[in-house]
Amino acid sequence: MTTHESRPSSTQLPVIAPRGEFDIDNLGPLEAQIETLIAAHSGLVLDASGITFADSMFLRLIVATHQRTDLRIAAPSPTTTRLLGVVGADTFLRIHPTVEAARTP
Repeated sequence: MTTHESRPSSTQLPVIAPRGEFDIDNLGPLEAQIETLIAAHSGLVLDASGITFADSMFLRLIVATHQRTDLRIAAPSPTTTRLLGVVGADTFLRIHPTVEAARTP
């Protein structure tokens, strides 16, 4: 698992772009990165295009983050789209086709 964070401008939310598989064994670094951004910003954009696997613990993190801040999910991979759709989370999460669309107020 790797993550990438871009530098936000003063008017844009920060973007994190996790890559790889996310389950109970390797979710810690992503959770820590999200916590850091929540403490410093009013929200964040999760570029989900590079997620190749995600389980219920990833879903728990996404829902909890959504409840605490302005979470916008951008360009979800087919894996992420399927997970969010199966549990109905796609009906209440803010999902955008691109990072640029997610960063637009």
